[in-house]
Amino acid sequence: MTQAHKSVVIVPCSGIGKTFGTVSREAAYELCENLCPEKTTLVALSKLVLGDKVARETVAQNPVVTIDGCKHLCAARMVRQSGGTIAREVAVLDAYRQHKELKPVGIAELNEAGQELARVIAEEIAGNVAEVAKSEKGGSHA
Repeated sequence: MTQAHKSVVIVPCSGIGKTFGTVSREAAYELCENLCPEKTTLVALSKLVLGDKVARETVAQNPVVTIDGCKHLCAARMVRQSGGTIAREVAVLDAYRQHKELKPVGIAELNEAGQELARVIAEEIAGNVAEVAKSEKGGSHA
């Protein structure tokens, strides 16, 4: 998708070595590759941390959904520091609290429950992508 079109930017946690970080990335991949590929753009948190110009412009010019794996909220914090407007913040821990039966295990590869938790998160976000896409720069922070 060209950046001339308004896209919902998805910025997942990088949480390398952490199960909930892996869930956040898997949810982002599911959302951007399978559920809403024409409406979403994935931006790696590491690109923002490194100050990548294209990544920073992308988050500054489009509504952003962050998916954070822990209470540090690194994705949300970096998006704001990069000039982005967060239309929605998603916390993997909150999703897990709502779906205790989906206990994720694993880092390099999630167990079936972890994969399902990632799908649940992705589907929930996908249900709101059209609404988020309409949000304007400078809108409210979720």
